Amino acid sequence: MIQKPNFFIVGAAKSGTTALYEYLKKHPDIFIPAKELYYFGKDFTFREAHTPLDYYLSFFETIPPKIKQIGEASVWYLYSKTAAAEIKAFQPKAKIIIMLREPTEMLYSLHSQLLYSGNECIENFELALQAEPMRKKGEQLPPYIGSPYEALYYSQVPKYYEQVKRYIDTFGSENVHIILFDEFVENTKMVYQKCLDFLALPAIDINFERVNSNKAVRFAGLRDFLKRRPKFLIKLSKLILPYRPWRHRVQDFLYALNSKKQERKPMNEETRAFLKMAFREDTKKLEELIQRNLKYWYE
Repeated sequence: MIQKPNFFIVGAAKSGTTALYEYLKKHPDIFIPAKELYYFGKDFTFREAHTPLDYYLSFFETIPPKIKQIGEASVWYLYSKTAAAEIKAFQPKAKIIIMLREPTEMLYSLHSQLLYSGNECIENFELALQAEPMRKKGEQLPPYIGSPYEALYYSQVPKYYEQVKRYIDTFGSENVHIILFDEFVENTKMVYQKCLDFLALPAIDINFERVNSNKAVRFAGLRDFLKRRPKFLIKLSKLILPYRPWRHRVQDFLYALNSKKQERKPMNEETRAFLKMAFREDTKKLEELIQRNLKYWYE
């Protein structure tokens, strides 16, 4: 029997969502399938067609009995202008989890992640920032981009105020749980337990191992081959693995096999100062909206 998810981790990107997703998967009362399914967010532009409903729902076909919470995690839902309303129409009583990271660090980490995944083709961070006007015209895009094109509009991605307000207005503040990345890193266990409280689930003890450290690709050609998805490969994979979630897991395994850990170089301090100033006013509005101290983000 197919059931709908009743809670959603909606973003933001590079704000600890993968770690939280992995930790929530360990709870016996939670079912949460593969991350980044991207059914919602019809305002986004993708290289390929949007995820069809039957494919999306296929990830919720084999939910174990007695599961209390069913989740879904796709980090671009927060940035989308339409995803909140789409989720509301799909699941009116949904609970929303939002994770937020200081905009400057989030952007720098995002650029690195997009490079790794082949969703960015400009290695220099500053040049990638400057390319935004051309990308809005459909130029200088990676040939096999899998993320929404709007992910490369770096000046817009970390403007959290309107994004968070949209979810609070749509679902009510009592149904929106906000986690700050720094607090998650500093006291993971406490933040995790508060998240379980929000989902009305009992506390459990788990191992909070580090998840999703900065990575680089081993072989760009293999990554691009997987992203290109040749027709013969699609047919073969469907023949060998007729169950869609299995194919998703194999793809994730191949990507992991083609990855290596790599430390990120420090950000240019002039760039950091410029970005902090650029997002200062939006952060102040967010601070007022969520009633959390965010001065360390902009001072």
